[in-house]
Amino acid sequence: MSRPLLMIPGPIEFSAEVLAAMGTPTLSHVDPAFIAVFGQVLADLRPVFQAGADYQPFVLAGSGTLAMDSAVANVVEPGDRVLVVDTGYFSQRMADICRRYGAEVELLTAAPGETISAEQVAAQCDQAHYDAITMTHVDTSTGVLTDVQGMAHSARQTGALVIVDGVCATAAEEMRQQEWGVDVYLTASQKAMGVPPGLALLMVSPTALAKWRQRQTPVPSYYSDWNMWLPVMEAYEGKRPAYFATPAVNLVMALAVSVRQILAEGMDAVFARHRLLSDAVKAGITAMGLGQVPTSPAHTAHTLTCPRYPQGVDASFLPRVRAAGAILAGGLHPQIKGEYFRIGHMGQVSRNDILATLAAIETGLRQAGYAVEPGISLAAAQAVLAAA
Repeated sequence: MSRPLLMIPGPIEFSAEVLAAMGTPTLSHVDPAFIAVFGQVLADLRPVFQAGADYQPFVLAGSGTLAMDSAVANVVEPGDRVLVVDTGYFSQRMADICRRYGAEVELLTAAPGETISAEQVAAQCDQAHYDAITMTHVDTSTGVLTDVQGMAHSARQTGALVIVDGVCATAAEEMRQQEWGVDVYLTASQKAMGVPPGLALLMVSPTALAKWRQRQTPVPSYYSDWNMWLPVMEAYEGKRPAYFATPAVNLVMALAVSVRQILAEGMDAVFARHRLLSDAVKAGITAMGLGQVPTSPAHTAHTLTCPRYPQGVDASFLPRVRAAGAILAGGLHPQIKGEYFRIGHMGQVSRNDILATLAAIETGLRQAGYAVEPGISLAAAQAVLAAA
């Protein structure tokens, strides 16, 4: 029986090989076969993140919010000053987490659809000292892509740690952690990493590890504490058993498959493929006469598209799109929630997937009373794909 495509910004469609790994008999978390797989996963994550051999990966059972929590709980102490580059809902969540751990938080806020420039970050850093600066690589609530490279450079000039939420960006948007000077880059399994929900992933620089080791206060979160997790990660990578809390065994097995697929394609090819598919989707959206939440292509994400509803159409059209073959997401940013919808296109998504999704959107819009010439979005998308 056919089913609609899952084209939301996470969870996504997963490869058959990944799903097969999820369905294998579960091994003991200290079985030598599992230890070997987990150890290889940890090593393979470094080239995905473009991080050096001295960067420490962490793979925890939990969501992307746990990855955010783990980063802040370990490298931010009470009284630390943190600058949060705010480009949407998840940037504000990071600010809340920092406050929860006692930081003095200042937000550098962009209007929905706008971004913050590296120059603005540099100017803010000239006015005050910050112990850490956080940014969201792609804020899933707005589809805004931030200039991580430029902002990280500005932050590092001041000695601040750089924490980047890459949940909706990792393994899709260009990211070169070591070269760009990002101290903690974090993500989750269910987006472009290509694995069902349940894993929180972090890559931590030597500088961030040093700050953690020099803490004056205990890490206030028991589960997130790297004192618990670092010996486990080191043991698994060294092919030795270790235990703190039971890992999500089948998810790790699936991650091993997905990471091998990503690395076999090559990171530059992965980045280029996501740019191409994104350009095709956005060409189709424009051809249908729809605007987008991001106000400039220069800061528009390649992992999702956030079209604005045309006049007379609202979220009630989304079930019609589902019936036509694609599941999309409604708006999320509180200020504009009812004004737009979201299309995810990351991970193993194919050209056929995006063409089918655009066709379903056309159908849904026509049924909602918005006149769309049949096939106009597909022609625009195919023109982009054919020119590649």
